[in-house]
Formats: sequence, structure tokens, C-alpha cells
Amino acid sequence: MQRGAAKVTGFRIRRQKLYLHRQLVLTNSLREVLVSFIAFLQMLGHPLVIGHNIRRFDCPLLARALDELDLRAEFESSVSGCVDTLPLAREMLKDRCLQSFRQENLVKELLGVNYKAHDALEDVRALQALYNVLQPTPELVCRHMFTLDTMENKPAVTASKAKVPCKIPGQRPLWEHFRHTVKVTESKAEDQNGL
Repeated sequence: MQRGAAKVTGFRIRRQKLYLHRQLVLTNSLREVLVSFIAFLQMLGHPLVIGHNIRRFDCPLLARALDELDLRAEFESSVSGCVDTLPLAREMLKDRCLQSFRQENLVKELLGVNYKAHDALEDVRALQALYNVLQPTPELVCRHMFTLDTMENKPAVTASKAKVPCKIPGQRPLWEHFRHTVKVTESKAEDQNGL
């Protein structure tokens, strides 16, 4: 783990053990985590994976890990694609004269809220609220879609050279599946209990 990342997140690795703010954190192997993540995605029916600055930061790390464990094809077949909200926000808000397009700055500027950035759950909640405020059109989302294989291409190049037409209207961001998934789980539990 790089020092900059450790400073921002509070995570440290010592003697092959992970610590968060000096507290030992229980972990799973990378294979277990990725297999569980892919299984989760498969339950959701090809969601869009949306994140802020994921094209340059998160997705290259994810692609490398998937490649190391020979899981890339399984991941790619489980999602509709990925969308990076950083260039999306830059395009949508180009006339707003914002000084920074970092997620925490956009959330403060557009929602008037400060939050604990670099905390995974807080980042996801903030991104969900930000995406809901931005309300990008399906065409704009399509223009910013990419896969792990096309992430190094520019967004316009990716969209124009896509082999499969972009079908955004029926696709939902990953977090929109959570409520549905919980309802399905509750229904199954009720069926098993005879309710």
C-alpha cells in the first residue's frame, strides 16, 4: 500500500496484517473477495458499476487483480459496463466554474453537505446522492460508459466504436439494485417461514 493511500484512508499493513487506525481488521483473500463481488453483481442482472475517478484509479487496480486470478471474463459478463462520474460531472457542469471536481467538493457544492471522504460506505452514499442530483441523460451515460478492456480509450472513442449498441434505459446503477435485492431476500425468508 502506498503511503499516500495509507495517510488518506487510515489503513496500514504490518507483517501481512491489515490495520485501520491501529486496530486489526479481519480480511479475506483477494480471490474470496472478487468471487463474492462477482456473485453479488450476477444477482443484480448486469448493473452499471459507477464510481468517481474509477477509470484512472479503481478500474486499473480491479483489472489487474481480476487478471491475476483469471476472473476478468467472469466480471465483464456480469456487468453492463462502468461509468466514471468525474468526466461525466466535468461535462455536465462545465459552465459552473467549479475549482475542483473531486467528489467531496462536488457533494459540498451541489448538495451543501460535508461527509467523511475515503470511507467506502460514505463515499458510495455521497456518490449516489450526487448522481441523483446530476441526473445524466441516458445518452450522456452511454457516452461515458466503458469496460475494463476499453478503459484506456477516450470516452467518445469508446462510445463510437462500441460493438454492441448502448442500451442505457433498462440499465440501472449498482446502488439502485439494493432495495430490490433486500425485498427479494425478505420474500424468500417469508416463503420459507410459511408467511
